[in-house]
Amino acid sequence: MSRLIVVSNRVNPPNPAEGGEGSVGGLAMALAAALREYSGIWFGWSGKTIPEFTGQLNMQRIEGVTVATVDLEETDYQEYYNGYANKTLWPLFHYRVDLTAYDRSFGEGYERVNKRFAETLLPLIEPDDIVWVHDYHLIPLAKELRRMGVKNRIGFFLHIPWPAHQLVVTLPRHRQLVEALFDYDLIGFQTEESLQAFEGYVYSEVHGTKNARGELEAFGRRAQAAAFPIGVDADDFASIVKGETARKTYDRMMAHSVFRKMVVGVDRLDYSKGLEERLIGFERFLHDHPDMVREVMLLQIAPLSRDEVEAYQDLRGRLDGLIGRINGAYAEMDSTPIRYVNRSYRRDELAGVYRAAKAALVTPLRDGMNLVAKEYVAAQDPEDPGVLILSRFAGAARQMKDALIINPNSPEEISDALERALSMDVSERKRRWEALFDNVQREDVTAWRDNFVTALRGRPEAGDEEAPAPVRSLDVASKVLRAKTPEAKAMRA
Repeated sequence: MSRLIVVSNRVNPPNPAEGGEGSVGGLAMALAAALREYSGIWFGWSGKTIPEFTGQLNMQRIEGVTVATVDLEETDYQEYYNGYANKTLWPLFHYRVDLTAYDRSFGEGYERVNKRFAETLLPLIEPDDIVWVHDYHLIPLAKELRRMGVKNRIGFFLHIPWPAHQLVVTLPRHRQLVEALFDYDLIGFQTEESLQAFEGYVYSEVHGTKNARGELEAFGRRAQAAAFPIGVDADDFASIVKGETARKTYDRMMAHSVFRKMVVGVDRLDYSKGLEERLIGFERFLHDHPDMVREVMLLQIAPLSRDEVEAYQDLRGRLDGLIGRINGAYAEMDSTPIRYVNRSYRRDELAGVYRAAKAALVTPLRDGMNLVAKEYVAAQDPEDPGVLILSRFAGAARQMKDALIINPNSPEEISDALERALSMDVSERKRRWEALFDNVQREDVTAWRDNFVTALRGRPEAGDEEAPAPVRSLDVASKVLRAKTPEAKAMRA
């Protein structure tokens, strides 16, 4: 069987020396499992910088996964990562044109690093391998590999939203960026909305078409594009919550919130997550329901990220001021309404926090999917589940319709949803949770992974009747391949 080569900006397999499975996310777990299954390689940046790029590969074996990393030089880091990835593509793809920086050196660094990645990866690729490239950092990678003669099947998955056509065209050299995607055999998006936005650009801007096989044709090439909503390992997360670490964390949270109902938010500190809007909505709730001030607390966990980017520094300052204002206005001598933490926690610790929370506020202004929403559902007690309050602008809202769906830009909607969630009777909470958990369990991360890999393998060649055809979306793919079905086992055999 052909190997699977996974390429991402950063490499993060579970490492026992760093806490093992409890310290990494479900996506990393799923990719590591796939690489063990297909005897593959995980390639990416080491996270380290050196004075001058050498292309020296660092190879190691971690928990059965072969990991290959390369160091970048400081200029690469500033122009490719801090620059084009985090100051240009990230804000633009999250509909924040006001924060998008257009600097020619950023684009040059982005192209340079993708070329360097391709040159370093090339010796590792064998003729039968399939290559799966992840996220916006590496859009031009297939283009560079094709220039070097690579004929293998190469797929790309975008973890963040693809923006509307009118936003894409604000990007200098936007046509070249989209053209680079047509060097992939399969382009995956989180939602049908992002897929349709991408197709809209192709049709409107470059007059592309779709052929009888459902492939997009543009720039003299063709590519399959489909939606593959990512999930979590619901069964694994439901078992983690029963472990010792999760139970101890749950006990601590319950003791800390005694006599109060805890609401939780867990987000990387980022302007796309709607943190300011969430806090203003919570402040509105306290104002509208003075009788609840002593009965409710918000725990907001927001690990710092991209500290070198000015927009993130500004956001941190605004959040500090907003939380100080709210706590100053509504705190008592023995309680404060908001507990704010700027650090990361292990998955098993978060599982305990989620289980203790009576409601979760997941309020991104724009999000590719949002796995916190799904992990919160997976961690709940079936006999006494909490309530998920979810932004309509999260990709997860398309699947999780039994959450309380809100517009995060409206403080009144957040306030009303909190009041409803915290007063909801157990029968309605159980009904909503059962529907949500069923979806999270069925459309899990393993199904997402296997559906994408199956589609990437492509249509059968002459005489090969076993290879499945490319799929339009996960709705169709799930009928072709389920991770726990005999078909899935046959594919992996």
